[in-house]
Amino acid sequence: MAVNKVSAKAWSKTLGPYREPKTSRSIFEIVITVGPLLAIWGLAWGLHAHGWWWAALLLTIPAAGFLVRLFMIQHDCGHGSFFGLHQANEWVGRVIGVFTLTPYDYWRQTHAIHHATSGNLDRRGLGAIETLTVAEYSALSPMRALGYRLYRHPLVMFGLGPAFVFFIMQRLPVGMMRQGWRPWVSVIGNAVAVVAGLGALVWLFGAAPVLIVNVVTMLLAATIGVWLFYVQHQFEGAIWERNGEWTRDHAALAGSSHYDLPPVLRWFTANIGIHHVHHLSSRIPFYRLSKVLADHPELAPTSRIGLWESFRCARLALWDEAQGRLVSFRDSQRVG
Repeated sequence: MAVNKVSAKAWSKTLGPYREPKTSRSIFEIVITVGPLLAIWGLAWGLHAHGWWWAALLLTIPAAGFLVRLFMIQHDCGHGSFFGLHQANEWVGRVIGVFTLTPYDYWRQTHAIHHATSGNLDRRGLGAIETLTVAEYSALSPMRALGYRLYRHPLVMFGLGPAFVFFIMQRLPVGMMRQGWRPWVSVIGNAVAVVAGLGALVWLFGAAPVLIVNVVTMLLAATIGVWLFYVQHQFEGAIWERNGEWTRDHAALAGSSHYDLPPVLRWFTANIGIHHVHHLSSRIPFYRLSKVLADHPELAPTSRIGLWESFRCARLALWDEAQGRLVSFRDSQRVG
């Protein structure tokens, strides 16, 4: 469904009443996420101790689902939407960051940049997946063009990429190294806590179960997370505009997808698929996003993509300014 800029701005005001979090509900969401995650890990460690390593490995699949959900709670904390108290959001977010290998304060700043610039061709950068225009790609040297093609290849983007981002890239405050001590404290503090936690697990259970259970869980969850982030903004029908035309509300509603997932996946991903509404009003707790669609069903078809059709988004790699749409490398050559 097409969205004009006037209606997008009106929707932003309409969503105001949904922004109030409920403390008891937020605590409940943490309990039903952390509890099963720890129980699954405990069971997996026990199975590994009895030689059933293959069963322990299978349990990393549901564990990854709960870890993704835990990251989404951290995500809401970063927006100040999970608790009414600022410090509650901050400290819960930091603790969860040890589980998700995500330095909370550093990530929160980069993610805020993403929300402030999403869909703006003149402000691409930190906190987003690098996306070039067809003209920019055509102007690259052969080696840089090859590098971009490799970066956008699905095996790199969703294979090597998640491990690189969560295990390596987030060990440094990339893009904020010269912005004082706070980003460094965030990433170093997170790294120290992660190493201490993993060290304790290795001491209690041994290196093998930690590698099989915890590291594999993290790799699966990271891959799911990168895919979700990708498809939320890299989809057919997404809009990108230059500074003079770009508005935050229109970019939020028309440039963020409604990833219409099956109910089980919607639960594990904490409604993050209702991303167009989230970008319109990031202070809405994830457990109230479905209420927005229930009360305003006219928002449901906006930027909607289903699970199976979303896999076609993996081929999109360039923004064609002339056509006003994302295209694949092959399609860009046809146009040229």
